[in-house]
Amino acid sequence: MNKSKTTIQKRVLTGLMASAVAVSAFALSPNTQNILSFPSAYADAVRVNAPKAQGFADVVEAVSPAVVSVRVEQVIQPASDDGDDEEFRFDRRFGGGDRDMPEFFKNNPDLFKRFFGEKGPRGDRGMRPHGKRNFGSSQGSGFFISEDGYLVTNNHVIDGGTKYTIVMNDGTEMEAKLIGADKRSDLAVLKVDTDQKFTYVGFSETNPRIGDWVVAVGNPFGLGGTVTAGIVSAQGREVGASRYDDFIQIDAAVNKGNSGGPAFDLNGEVIGVNTAIFSPSGGNVGIAFAIPAATSREIVDDLIANGTVVRGWLGVQIQPVTKDIAEALALDEANGAMVTEPQEDSPASKAGIKSGDVIIAVNGQIVRGPKALARLIGEFDPDSKVNLTIVRNGEEQDISVTLGKLAETTLAANSEDNSEVEPLLSDKLGLALAQSPDGDGVLVLEVAPDSAADTKGLRAGDIVASVNGEKVGDPQDVEKYVEQAQSAGRKSTLFQIKREGRSSFVAIPFDKG
Repeated sequence: MNKSKTTIQKRVLTGLMASAVAVSAFALSPNTQNILSFPSAYADAVRVNAPKAQGFADVVEAVSPAVVSVRVEQVIQPASDDGDDEEFRFDRRFGGGDRDMPEFFKNNPDLFKRFFGEKGPRGDRGMRPHGKRNFGSSQGSGFFISEDGYLVTNNHVIDGGTKYTIVMNDGTEMEAKLIGADKRSDLAVLKVDTDQKFTYVGFSETNPRIGDWVVAVGNPFGLGGTVTAGIVSAQGREVGASRYDDFIQIDAAVNKGNSGGPAFDLNGEVIGVNTAIFSPSGGNVGIAFAIPAATSREIVDDLIANGTVVRGWLGVQIQPVTKDIAEALALDEANGAMVTEPQEDSPASKAGIKSGDVIIAVNGQIVRGPKALARLIGEFDPDSKVNLTIVRNGEEQDISVTLGKLAETTLAANSEDNSEVEPLLSDKLGLALAQSPDGDGVLVLEVAPDSAADTKGLRAGDIVASVNGEKVGDPQDVEKYVEQAQSAGRKSTLFQIKREGRSSFVAIPFDKG
């Protein structure tokens, strides 16, 4: 017990048994100035007038009416007439021949889930009566951004939905329609068509600082409106969700069902849209990720205006610049995005971008890595002209590129005929090399175990397209450029490797001896 509180309690008891003079003296004690008067039933209880601490109640009270639960329904059609792949059949693990689910479990779905989980005994199809469509559902969170009913949520919340219902914080349910969704950013916009004017919130115009307070409001585990608080833990996080990752990391408790909900600052402005959690168990461990307000605002505006997001397209395969690659190219820093191969007839190839170029800036903005380049290019509209600063052969130069329109691309598989080739052994690198049957590069026949090439991930079947930026047509070319790099005092040699239709660069150090 707190020492000061113990002192106060002792003095209160003493005052009750002492004379009026003693009581008066007690009342004037500095430690008892804040004791309040209470009914006689609580006369011996201690109450202290503590200064009121600043909390989050004002912010929560203001913004909560704008935050909703989003309920999504899907209709899943059977894939075949016999139902073997898409419909639940009870005979798989429990015998009994060709039977549907017993009536007991049909009539008690909650008990069914308790015994077998959401997916049923088969573990992959769930409770699906034979010969009928299955109706699935999911839920998340969202928030109004206009008084006429536009609201934001995550794409993964509404993905595959056929019906959308929003539940307000007072329990009111309303149907919504899908305006547009963007898979790459994981954002979506819904619209409630009604004459009602909604309480709405706005995106922050400023970036939060690490350490700033943040309040998350959402619908975790379908429990309804829930508020948690924490701080901004980090910025610019890349978690592998997409090439456009640029998350704010927060430590406010965020769980399943919070997806699509807002993260607020203490001004009641949205600093991010809660999207992902890092959790080995599936529950909150204090690491959650939100799409920044600046990114969200641009995507949402496009979705409302066009129903989709159109991004600029450069048309290059790229990879990070590692320390080894930076050393092999004599770069000062391991920054930028290295072009492994410009796509045929792409804006990059038309502008003269080549394999081995390192893009270090776009319109003067520094490129920290491949995802940073993708984000920067994606911010431009098709047909925009951008200036790329590249490093080629150790020298910087500027190239103007007119961007195209981003579309999905398919990479072709690469197969090679390894027969009837005469190998050349490279002791310096631990490789057995041969001329490629089609004359395009040099074929890797074998990689010596524990060699430098082996530790860097090379394997039989790879094609060496260039060495230190120079195209190679036979194994002797490889040997020549490797010896040149070693004579120049380099610690490694930069190989361009083609594998299964993709191109990448790897810096291979020289084997000792």
